[in-house]
Amino acid sequence: MTTGASSVCVKQTLEKSNAMPKLKPQTIIPTPDEDLAITAAAATDPDAMPLTDTQWKQAKPKSRIGRPPADITKERITIRLSRDVLKQFREGGAGWQTRMDLALKDWLKTRSSR
Repeated sequence: MTTGASSVCVKQTLEKSNAMPKLKPQTIIPTPDEDLAITAAAATDPDAMPLTDTQWKQAKPKSRIGRPPADITKERITIRLSRDVLKQFREGGAGWQTRMDLALKDWLKTRSSR
């Protein structure tokens, strides 16, 4: 159940996401006639041919931002740990979660299969 306040926040967020960005004060917006002339000129320029809808659907970025997808993904969980255990792993610096994962895998190796 949503309250009146949260629905107002959602509405404001949606309105902001659909809003056009603010333009710089010196921006000159072409008139509809100028816009038609610009579009007509671009359509006659073979180096500036607009893409069709099909071409836009097939377009893919040349580079990918961020980490490449992993072959084996890990599951995100929430876990409660003793402060001293967490402190020890974090003091090791970056990669403490990976070290904790490896420690748990080592522990699993010592367990007999049941």
